Amino acid sequence: MSNTATAATAASASRKSRRTGPSHANSGYLFVLPFLLVFLAMLVLPLVYAAYLSLFREQLIGGTVFAGLENYTRALSDDRLIEGVLRVARFFLIQVPIMLLLSLAAALAIDSGLLRFAKTFRLGIFVPYAVPAVVATLMWGYLYGPDFGLFAQIADKLGLGAPQFLSEGHALASIANIVTWEFVGYNMIILYAALRAVPHDLYEAAAVDGAGAWRTAWSIKLPALRPALLLCLIFSVIGSFQLFSEPKLLQPLAPNVIDSSYTPNLYAYSLAFTGQEVNYAAAVSFLLGLVIVVASYTVLLVSNRRSRA
Repeated sequence: MSNTATAATAASASRKSRRTGPSHANSGYLFVLPFLLVFLAMLVLPLVYAAYLSLFREQLIGGTVFAGLENYTRALSDDRLIEGVLRVARFFLIQVPIMLLLSLAAALAIDSGLLRFAKTFRLGIFVPYAVPAVVATLMWGYLYGPDFGLFAQIADKLGLGAPQFLSEGHALASIANIVTWEFVGYNMIILYAALRAVPHDLYEAAAVDGAGAWRTAWSIKLPALRPALLLCLIFSVIGSFQLFSEPKLLQPLAPNVIDSSYTPNLYAYSLAFTGQEVNYAAAVSFLLGLVIVVASYTVLLVSNRRSRA
């Protein structure tokens, strides 16, 4: 009898503690709270403040005054900004397909099991991504140098003229080469991880049907990689339109080619920290963000339509 009473008392106490104690949902919010605080402090609040700044302008007489959408209207007719956006769009259309094809080829080669020293090969491709963009750009800037660079020294030994990698016709391709060198390994890891998630039953069924390595790659591996390729493509859209570090660091080597408006991000930086046009720079940054959203949505929409087709 006493055992029954004790059990009933314990059950009652447990129900009471569940009613009065924190719920699982509240506990979850407590775990997420640190991230939310950092997210608000480092992303949301700066965006709100930048949006606020973009609605004002500085003038000699009167100081800071409300300008409404005047900064945005000015940006939409700014030839330097439009030229920079078109330049990074061209950069995206040329550089990203090459980078993704190289990443795809590397991932398929590693996953095939036919590659000798596959782990060393995978590490060698991924190592450039571990190198900071600043260091990578400085390294390639030395190689590109027309007076002291490695390629210039080799050309001089051969009695040839120094290659002009940072001339007006080659600067964008030279920057694309740096970005490709940096991010082929990053995209390769994403694609390779997606390949490792493909069920082996599909490969076994393909082998039973007599499919070779090329047929298996075309009919099984590539369709399985579509979501991963789309993810890499979206990341590439964002990265291309935010291009900044490489042209900024190469600018001293080619000041007549890479100017302060070579890319939209570099233009916004120059406006804010060189020209002291903080309000206009905020408007330029918001318009650049809008361009990235539209471009990403367009890529996503086209990919979804092709998948349905």
